Amino acid sequence: MAEPLILHPADTVAVLTARAPAGSDPLGLGVPLTAAIPAGHKVARVAMATGAVVLKFGQIIGTATQAIAVGDHVHTHNCAFSAHDQAYAVGVDLDAARAAVPQTAPLTFQGYARADGRVGTRNYVALIATVNCSATVIRKATAEIEASGLLDGYADVDGIVALAHGTGCGMDEDGPGYAILDRVLWGHATHPNVGATVFVGLGCEVMQIARMQAQFGAAGTERFHALTIQGTGGTRATIDAIKAHVAGILPQVNAVARTPQAMAALRIALQCGGSDGFSAITANPALGVASDLLVAQGATAILSETPEIYGAENLLLRRAATPAVADKLIAQIRWWERYTAQNGGSMDNNPSPGNKQGGITTILEKSLGAAAKGGSTPLAAVYDYADRVDAPGFVFMDTPGYDPVSATGQIAGGAQIVVFTTGRGSAFGSKPAPTIKIATSDALLAQMPDDMDMGTGDIVSRGTPIAVAGQAIFDLIRATASGQVTKSEALGLGDNEFVPWQVGCVM
Repeated sequence: MAEPLILHPADTVAVLTARAPAGSDPLGLGVPLTAAIPAGHKVARVAMATGAVVLKFGQIIGTATQAIAVGDHVHTHNCAFSAHDQAYAVGVDLDAARAAVPQTAPLTFQGYARADGRVGTRNYVALIATVNCSATVIRKATAEIEASGLLDGYADVDGIVALAHGTGCGMDEDGPGYAILDRVLWGHATHPNVGATVFVGLGCEVMQIARMQAQFGAAGTERFHALTIQGTGGTRATIDAIKAHVAGILPQVNAVARTPQAMAALRIALQCGGSDGFSAITANPALGVASDLLVAQGATAILSETPEIYGAENLLLRRAATPAVADKLIAQIRWWERYTAQNGGSMDNNPSPGNKQGGITTILEKSLGAAAKGGSTPLAAVYDYADRVDAPGFVFMDTPGYDPVSATGQIAGGAQIVVFTTGRGSAFGSKPAPTIKIATSDALLAQMPDDMDMGTGDIVSRGTPIAVAGQAIFDLIRATASGQVTKSEALGLGDNEFVPWQVGCVM
């Protein structure tokens, strides 16, 4: 029998924890269902007239597009995206957010200390294409190095990763697209999870290595190397030169061993994808608990995906640490409203068909779940896409909602691990920062056991407290930081998920 989950006393809907068949009465009000309602979907608790607001978590998730009776299935056929409250109450919950930081003893993990003071959770050699023209070269060099056994015997080298992309030229060198790619490439080249980097260009592209290095300075350049296809003598010669160079630097990369490091050194990217009706009930709030525990250690939890906090931004602004932090987040929200309008879209275009099949009706509803990953502590800082993240605490980075693009920005900012919740199932992975995947339901955990590192469905199925699940996620983050291999790493995922955000004209 499906049990209805009432998430707030003011809610006009309840969420079903299991499929309710036709003829059943999940609300116990003597109103049998005329049709089955899937698990994770919503059922009306009260009658709603056309135009009435639909409330979940005590927040508006849309308006009724027709009269809704008690016991009706509430979804896209009778509920639509609508305006939400943008009379922001900046900072009113800041004191409560400060009080929400847990009191915990300092902990350590086993990490790779870098010369710039940051700490890696992995130790990769990275081959980075400055332009699409060199993408094939770095991919072939990587494949040949892996097949040759060259990496064998280097126990402290986690592998070699080819970070190839589809841009780097045909762009305004003073435009936003160039600036974003610049930050992404440099952020990955000097990432704490990278022991050495080889930049490979064609030679004549807009994205010039020398300009990038001059802009960002010498930080991390002790692990930085570069060559071009034109200067090296062509495709085959460049592949051979890369292989020879990697063979020469592997002993240097391997010389760095894991040592005890403070958890405060961690920057953790919070992600969700393939969300469903359980995301906001199980995995996301549990990750929010883990985020609070990270903040208590002096670490950083990085929420992102600006289109996926739309409608829930006030929940973040209410705990903004300063007016300047709030102003920056509001400016990013306004940019996205203009951006979608200019391209003939809507912020409500974000929920995917899979999200809707899983019970999510509007972006306003999806955002309530997505924002839950950020826990309860103060919003300490707001960053532009791929900016280096240097503030401890809970922070936000402006990114699209598309998972590969979003995670690429967070990793460029310095995130050493990505924690990714999913309700529909995801085959996502990332490099050089490993991804931990968390299932929202017992069914998904059983369906995709090779992809999911843990599940949080027991919050519903067995009444496990969210705090207990959150502690388990925190413990898994700590183990992963110390070298425990994630499911996505074991599957070899991550090479194709490097997707820098492309903004601006293609010339």
